[in-house]
Amino acid sequence: RLYQIPFEMPDCEDESQTHTLHLIGDFSAPAEFFVTLGVFSFLYSMAALVLYLRFHSLYAENKKLPFADFCVTLCFAFFWLVAAAAWGKGLSDVKAATRPSSLISAMAVCHGADTVCNAGATPAMGLANISVVR
Repeated sequence: RLYQIPFEMPDCEDESQTHTLHLIGDFSAPAEFFVTLGVFSFLYSMAALVLYLRFHSLYAENKKLPFADFCVTLCFAFFWLVAAAAWGKGLSDVKAATRPSSLISAMAVCHGADTVCNAGATPAMGLANISVVR
């Protein structure tokens, strides 16, 4: 939810005043999908573990139960792949929205003929990149 993050932009006419701007974009849906899938996967794993350990005879006798377990596990694996791809796409969208050059181009004060805007430091995205690789 980048739109909730404010940042200050100096006013070139009166340097003592600043304008508050907000970033653009809401890329929270992929992260929420990833976390929700993780929670459901954990709950299903715990339920399956209880079934395997506590009710082993029921699992061994019923031939449809292992197949249903396989199908649910296959669905979770597919959705995990989709969630990981969505997480990666969300990260690339956040990077594009917070790139210093795109932020400078969005500032009206930087469009003047005599104005030179400098972004300063480039943000470090190493930990965010590692979160996608996991």
